[in-house]
Amino acid sequence: MLKLLLDHAPYMVAIWLFFWGLYGVTTSRNLVHLVICVAILQSSTYVLLLAIGYQVGAVAPIFSDIPTGTPAVDPVVQALMLTDVVVEATVMALLLALAVQAHKRTGSLDPEEMRIMKG
Repeated sequence: MLKLLLDHAPYMVAIWLFFWGLYGVTTSRNLVHLVICVAILQSSTYVLLLAIGYQVGAVAPIFSDIPTGTPAVDPVVQALMLTDVVVEATVMALLLALAVQAHKRTGSLDPEEMRIMKG
């Protein structure tokens, strides 16, 4: 039972992070809090990709000095992880810039007070 729990622990952590981030996004009353919750939501994908790409006893995918037949970690998952980090940094920068502009225009970070904005 303990082995089964430990095998599925990263997936449970990813689900837990996803739902906490989603809960924060849906209940947020501040744009900066909303951006932080989106970052938590995004971090669940990191944990999921790490859990998918992990193999017990596998080595790094550098095949120049290891014998043939040695199990290696999938390099595609590692590339997806790096891409995910870059995308999250870009999204966070864009959302924070939008929050700054919204605060300049309305004087508040509360989404309910921004309903009066006119374009």
